[in-house]
Amino acid sequence: MVKAFADFQEKKVDSVPQEKFAVCHIYASNNNTLIHVTTLDGAETIARSSGGAQVKIDRDESSPYAAMLAGAIVAEKCKARGITAFHFKMRAEGGLRSRVLGPGLASAMRAIARSGIKIGRMEDVTPIPTDSTRAKGGNRGRRL
Repeated sequence: MVKAFADFQEKKVDSVPQEKFAVCHIYASNNNTLIHVTTLDGAETIARSSGGAQVKIDRDESSPYAAMLAGAIVAEKCKARGITAFHFKMRAEGGLRSRVLGPGLASAMRAIARSGIKIGRMEDVTPIPTDSTRAKGGNRGRRL
């Protein structure tokens, strides 16, 4: 019985490789899509890109195609630095402006996931006011 216990102790269990996480901040507005990857505490930037840096025409900055290119570039840079998984923090304009996530968010996340980077947690960090300052437009709103 003692010998069986000794054999059990000698066997080494193959450990599952640990993922190396980073935080991927995606700001998706109607005008652009910004992707910024930082360390878990947010102290150091690992990679960043935007839809506007990938296309030449201003109207295409927020397009899903531009966001897909930006996501692929960020994923490639992070893989080169040894990052294997992301926690996502998604943000729209928020505040008194639009709280709807922009059109480039889904395609950016899809491009990152297809590049082989695993997805951890996803969180919406759009700022939503509890009681805000007065909205622009006057007493009766904007009249056309």
